[in-house]
Amino acid sequence: MGLTKQYLRYVSSAVFGVIGSQKANIAYVTLRGGERGRYVAVAACEHVFIWDVRKGEKVLILQGQKHEVTFLCPSPDGIHIAVGYEDGAVRIFSLMNGESNVSFNGHKSAVSVIHYDRLGARLVTGSKDTEVIVWDIINECGLYRLRGHKDIITQALFLKDKNLLVTSSKDSFVKWWDLDTQHCFKTMVGHRSEVWSMVLLNQEYRLLTGSADSELRAWDISYLQEEKAEGEPKVKKGKTLLEDDDDEDNEEGLDESPEERILSCKKAGTILREARDRVVSMTTDHKARVIACHGNDSILELFTVLSEEEVQRKMTKKLKKAKKKAPLFASLSPNSSHTSPPPALRWVECLSCVGGELKVALLLQNNTVETYSLKTSDKTPTANKTARLTLGGHRTDVRTLAFSSDNLAVLSASGDTVKVWNRSTLQVIRTMACDYALCSLFVPGDRQIILGTKSGKLQIFELASGSLLETVDAHDGALWSLCLAPDQRGIVTGSADKTVKFWEFELIKDQGTAQKRLTVKHTRTLQLEEDVLCVKFSPDHRLLAVSLLDCTVKIFYTDTLKFFLSLYGHKLPVLCLDISHDNTIIATGSADRNLKIWGLDFGDCHRSMFAHDDSVMFLQFVPKTHLFFTAGKDKKIKQWDADKFEHIQTLEGHHREVWCLAISPNGDHLVSASHDKSLRLWERTREPIILEEEREMEREAEFEESMAKGDVPVVPGETQGEAAPASKKTVETVKAAERIMEALELYKEENRKLEVHKYACENAGKELTNSLMLFQPSRYVLDVIKKVRSSELEVSLLVLPFPYVPELLKLFNSYIQQGLEVELVCRCLFFLLKIHFGQISSNQMLLSVIDELRTNTVSKVREIRDVMGFNNAGLQFLQREIESKEDVMFFADATGQLKDKKKKRRKRERAILTIA
Repeated sequence: MGLTKQYLRYVSSAVFGVIGSQKANIAYVTLRGGERGRYVAVAACEHVFIWDVRKGEKVLILQGQKHEVTFLCPSPDGIHIAVGYEDGAVRIFSLMNGESNVSFNGHKSAVSVIHYDRLGARLVTGSKDTEVIVWDIINECGLYRLRGHKDIITQALFLKDKNLLVTSSKDSFVKWWDLDTQHCFKTMVGHRSEVWSMVLLNQEYRLLTGSADSELRAWDISYLQEEKAEGEPKVKKGKTLLEDDDDEDNEEGLDESPEERILSCKKAGTILREARDRVVSMTTDHKARVIACHGNDSILELFTVLSEEEVQRKMTKKLKKAKKKAPLFASLSPNSSHTSPPPALRWVECLSCVGGELKVALLLQNNTVETYSLKTSDKTPTANKTARLTLGGHRTDVRTLAFSSDNLAVLSASGDTVKVWNRSTLQVIRTMACDYALCSLFVPGDRQIILGTKSGKLQIFELASGSLLETVDAHDGALWSLCLAPDQRGIVTGSADKTVKFWEFELIKDQGTAQKRLTVKHTRTLQLEEDVLCVKFSPDHRLLAVSLLDCTVKIFYTDTLKFFLSLYGHKLPVLCLDISHDNTIIATGSADRNLKIWGLDFGDCHRSMFAHDDSVMFLQFVPKTHLFFTAGKDKKIKQWDADKFEHIQTLEGHHREVWCLAISPNGDHLVSASHDKSLRLWERTREPIILEEEREMEREAEFEESMAKGDVPVVPGETQGEAAPASKKTVETVKAAERIMEALELYKEENRKLEVHKYACENAGKELTNSLMLFQPSRYVLDVIKKVRSSELEVSLLVLPFPYVPELLKLFNSYIQQGLEVELVCRCLFFLLKIHFGQISSNQMLLSVIDELRTNTVSKVREIRDVMGFNNAGLQFLQREIESKEDVMFFADATGQLKDKKKKRRKRERAILTIA
């Protein structure tokens, strides 16, 4: 029996080239008590990057899994950051070590908004599935799911001193929720289009909403319970200059119910923005004194929120000009270049600092982060750009990649720049301005690079100086492809002007420096009848393959340019092709989503395979093998065997179309570029791939995914109203339920064995001394339940079949009697009693168990509560004793003193720097 061919697995090694993804927002964070406003967190595909904007360095990476990040929200204490993902999951990372220990699964689609409450104990998330979920971070579980909106949730905010929640959505509604009763008590329908964002101002007595037009609508909030307590209406707080109480639109947001018991909202007026399109994002600083708002253009508008005294003072001075003098005190344009339009804004974040300084961080749509600073106390504040992160990525999509001959350098070129990266450190070595690049290669010797551009030019760059040596007008149309000759003495280019041109390398004297430099000399031209999309030499330099727009591939002899073969069969143009190292096989990839493998002897098609779910964009053989990789618009990279016509593995990681890839000369590394602005490095490992196991794993993954998408079990007695359980059925919850069932089965089996052994010992008159006594099956069941994630516990118990419940209730009784994990056991017990109340109450066999549980649970919980109360009183007593003896201030006061010390130290350092 012959040996089977061994394939080695490629795995993702690194993600680079992306500064900030567009799907998620930007947020200021603090690291290890560092300076406020120095670090920003941005999404980078499935990861989160923490950038030091002062140094322009990446200081921390929060590792994701496979789904793209869609929202970021730092905690109020600055120690954690909540990250929402495309699949609806939420993970909480520690900014101290970058690890994630808490994760929530409740949404069916991408998370669109996340916010903490004032204490950081609860988290609210909104999603594209139109639902809002409130999570308990301390207990790591979901509290409830709120339903009512009909479109994507755009904002969700806790009120600080009241147990209320306000949410907005693309369904044009703003809803107010009472979290005590978990129902919507008020719906504002005063908007005629989508509500894209909103903020709370003036100690939460005013709501500002941004919609699809150029107006920001202001709403006055009156808390009716406070008015009744005071006996008179509450005075409106903080009017701005643009309030218009006599406006005919000064109407009240309509309610679902005629009675208003909690609060009322009345329209106070509108603020007119400079931009005419919709609001993209709107935010405030932590004091809600400054509002930042922007649309789809490149202008950021900043508004100040005036106090009541400031409003009155300005109104008396400029009453007639009030409507003309808007509270806009600065407009930030991220780019003042006049040669090209400035990049549009995507997200904004504001931070108020000491001395009236406002720091603004902008995430632009061209993979750039910019920070600005301005003094809000100035009469006419001016924005100063403090940092710009651009070096670590391209502004536009990378359309071509190339490896150097020593496998150490990677070339990437986009619509405006070409960058050379160090493969091992992923640092940029050179950045050079160029035209729109479509193809590229390293010149032999790796000292120069050549680019083919969309305008038909060849650009030659020298890496040592980072300068453009020469621009050659090579073609009249887009230069789609270029290939190095096997003898390394020249190149061949193919263009949309229906020609293939041959060029030779030449050294000429530079007129300025009198030194020799590289150039290319045109030698031959092959005229064709269709646009050329791809050209490739065979490794023996005998043949030239040319892909044409008429869906065929023509093979010519290199020396005479005579026609040899025509490969036809694709239904759409061939976008990529490559020839194997032994000149026997040519593989072609097409826009018809298929790849074909041909023999170069007679042009016969060996096999046609469906490769990708969209166009095949790139194809390349692994050096010295018959294995090749393809990249497609379906976000995937696939490896194939051209001899056995088998699919070997799929490399998933990109979140948009994959434009190109490059394989290192030794075949150990692979670099790919995508529309998601990221470059990914893949590395060949020593782990072998067994195809049968790969297919089995793929089938298991598909089955698990379909199982998780099944219907969620209905809780008896629960109606499909506004509130519902927070968690959802996932593969993990199903597996957790299976583990609990296995543990219960093992417990029953071990008990049966123990009874049999006990009976045998009694009959033989022996003592019960056996190894079975060393294993405690009941403790094993408890350990299995403890290992279930807190956020998944209820759903795992929900899918547990009822025949297992009676045995579980008996075990819970024994756990409570022994004082084992009483809090966890009570949580499971109450949930099981809630969902199986009918069956349990009608079962006569369980009445005695329930009665014992009632007695034991009440007594044990009361005992634990008494112990906690005693310990709390003891700690308070010790605190008072220590403070009275040593005059030491604890906790909050000590923290305040530490902050004061840090401020004094910073002032001393600034003074020293000033003197120096």
